[in-house]
Amino acid sequence: MSSQIIRTAHSSATEARQAVAEFHAAVVQQDMAVVIFFCSSEYDLDVLAAEMNQRFSGVQVVGCTTAGEIGPAGYLQHTLTGASFPADSNLVVSGLLEDLSQFEISRAQSFVQTLLQRLESNDPKVCLENRFALLMIDGMSSREEPAAHALQYALGKIPLFGGSAGDDQKFVRTYVFSNGKFHADSAVLVLVNTAFPFMTFKTQHFIPTEERMVVTEADLSERIVKEINGLPAAEEYARMLGVRVDELNPMRFAASPVVVMIAGTNYVRSIQQVNSDGSLTLYSAIEEGLVLRVAHGAGLVSNLEQTFDKIHAEVGHPQLVIGCDCILRKLEVVQNGLQGRIAEIFKDNNTIGFNSYGEQFHGIHVNQTLTGVAIGSARTGTDV
Repeated sequence: MSSQIIRTAHSSATEARQAVAEFHAAVVQQDMAVVIFFCSSEYDLDVLAAEMNQRFSGVQVVGCTTAGEIGPAGYLQHTLTGASFPADSNLVVSGLLEDLSQFEISRAQSFVQTLLQRLESNDPKVCLENRFALLMIDGMSSREEPAAHALQYALGKIPLFGGSAGDDQKFVRTYVFSNGKFHADSAVLVLVNTAFPFMTFKTQHFIPTEERMVVTEADLSERIVKEINGLPAAEEYARMLGVRVDELNPMRFAASPVVVMIAGTNYVRSIQQVNSDGSLTLYSAIEEGLVLRVAHGAGLVSNLEQTFDKIHAEVGHPQLVIGCDCILRKLEVVQNGLQGRIAEIFKDNNTIGFNSYGEQFHGIHVNQTLTGVAIGSARTGTDV
């Protein structure tokens, strides 16, 4: 049996060529099924792409830009992080879904069917229980909701998780990487069949208050709430928090997101920014008549510890965790001086990933959430 393992690494080099060289040196191994990376948008992306193509020639490489990275040392900034999967224990296919601005459900379903056929043609004996799907999607596309829903529907019982690409909080343009290039207005879907046990997961740490906020005017296409309870949105939200409008900032949004209940479960709908006209832009879709409630955090660290306790009970100590962690969670961690403890938890559990502009889990687009997959070390069967 091969001793190949999933290898992780990060580089803090500020120059793209050097960063890729350091990353490659740490993760390269014989017969790689896929290389997955997450990188700062501050890099020269053309140079980074060219170097990836040269260093990993003939290897399937996918990735995205971020609002911050998660590496072997915990939360990172302006870095390159990722992992390589050995082919003897993992069968991987990926595809690029372009033109999200012209998204059609039928096209997404056909896209998934093509990937499934590719996966099954490589090994007809693979079973559904051994597969998961990772989605990386343009974080400025505002198409995460329909895309996640359509892709999960087409995947059936194969669990999907993922994150919305970032651009270091500039909110201008985000990219996914596939077929040797960075692409905007696109998504990358990665299907993994693994010989190791795994568990997809999501966790959030917010408890909603009782006071209702009804969206009374909104621009659905831009995810902008103009009025809440018949009043300017920022003004009413600030009143709920007991602060002035000019005191609203990303830290406030991180500490007090809004939640919506769907089928008895609360889902976070985070605020991105206050606009000059007093409206609020959200990270998720909204609609008029939607009932929101302000929520407050209830122990991010203890919640994360409990999540990893469940992971250990399910798959043992993970050899890899890929996490898509909302940028607002990171802001809360920094604001409360929790970086050291979070870094310990991530490091102890071999976590890589990125800070995202939104997260996807089992077909639902969420905010202020950590979604991911944990992959154990003990093989569940023969080599794939």
